[in-house]
Amino acid sequence: MEEIVPGLVGQSEMVVHEENTAGHLGSGNVAVLATPEMIRLMEKAAVAAVDHLLPEGRRTVGVAVDVRHLAATPLGMMVRAQAELVAIQGRELTFRVQADDEVERIGEGEHRRVIIELERFTEKVEAKRDAHLSLLPGECNERMANGEWRMANSE
Repeated sequence: MEEIVPGLVGQSEMVVHEENTAGHLGSGNVAVLATPEMIRLMEKAAVAAVDHLLPEGRRTVGVAVDVRHLAATPLGMMVRAQAELVAIQGRELTFRVQADDEVERIGEGEHRRVIIELERFTEKVEAKRDAHLSLLPGECNERMANGEWRMANSE
């Protein structure tokens, strides 16, 4: 099996349809590729670069995105994203990402992902869901108003 090392590249592509537009997603009232869709395509490219090389039971999840949307892409145009793995620090993978339509570069930046153990990750997410579902109606709003909800690492 291939090793996860800097230099790995993944790609993802799409044709811009109505459901991919800023107008449809509510991120602007125009019929061009929405920024969240461009970012999604960049994340898919990063996944394509490394996830198939991970051992069974491991995946990556996105933890940070720092990109600029440089140019608008109209309906019907092809967009291709590329992600190159540029750094590895422990479980954290840093990618240089870019997206191009059929005419020009439309976005670029950096994306970070973390390698997770799927079973442990799923257990934590399910425990969070179960804890939330166990609250009585209205208790969530009361706890938020009292400042009781905090991020796990915020203390």
